[in-house]
Amino acid sequence: MQKRPNLVVFGAGKMGGAMLKGAIAGGWPAASLRVIESYPSDDLKAFCKANAIALNSGAAGVANILLIAVKPQALDAAIPTLLPLINEETVLVSIMAGKSIADFKARLPKLSKFIRAMPNTPAALGRGMTGAYASSTIASSERAHVEFLLRTTGKLAWVSEEGDIDKVTALSGSGPAYVFHMVEAMALAGENLGLAPDLAMLLARTTIEGAGELLHQEADTSPETLRKNVTSPGGTTAAALEVLMGDAGLAPLMIRAVAAAHARAKALSG
Repeated sequence: MQKRPNLVVFGAGKMGGAMLKGAIAGGWPAASLRVIESYPSDDLKAFCKANAIALNSGAAGVANILLIAVKPQALDAAIPTLLPLINEETVLVSIMAGKSIADFKARLPKLSKFIRAMPNTPAALGRGMTGAYASSTIASSERAHVEFLLRTTGKLAWVSEEGDIDKVTALSGSGPAYVFHMVEAMALAGENLGLAPDLAMLLARTTIEGAGELLHQEADTSPETLRKNVTSPGGTTAAALEVLMGDAGLAPLMIRAVAAAHARAKALSG
């Protein structure tokens, strides 16, 4: 097993917990892992006990890598607890939406090494998408360890500008909710045709699940090609796509929706 630096997971709710489980599944040694969580769930307690991971240890010590996964509004209250965990060499990895590197520098002036990352909820299944930005002060070896950690929950893409993290948040960070709402909308459309609600939901949900898996299995095939493969000229799918791809169709609506999410992300960063 490769030697890994000391990692402290600060906040192990849904996303922090998913990353903790991913780290263990990926081979991060439990002896190099510690967890700090103010309100640990029974599941978290059991997981830490089963894997011999220190949970809320009184002697936490300084972290080589500090993963902060608490809600943005909880940051200020967390500062007194964070201070003993850091020194000048600590790499801070934040998955907090709307908290910039400048925000952390103002509160934790000892720190100079930062990585901002934005995963999404499928990370809990190992099928997440994470976008990440690293400050220029991060050494290649440090970046490699963090990259290993982030890849344990799915795919990873690095961005070159910190501001791009807000765009990642708008597109993939919030993206699963867009897909879930599409299921709701499709089911409602089925009900509007006269289908029973439970049947309409089954049809819509299973269709989205299958289409997503097809995208996953056919990774080398573009979504455009997959769409064309199931669209017969003059057929039922073509009739629907004429509406969805029109001037007031899905693409313009999605552009407005993601732009609204981006604007909100920028406002939270301000």
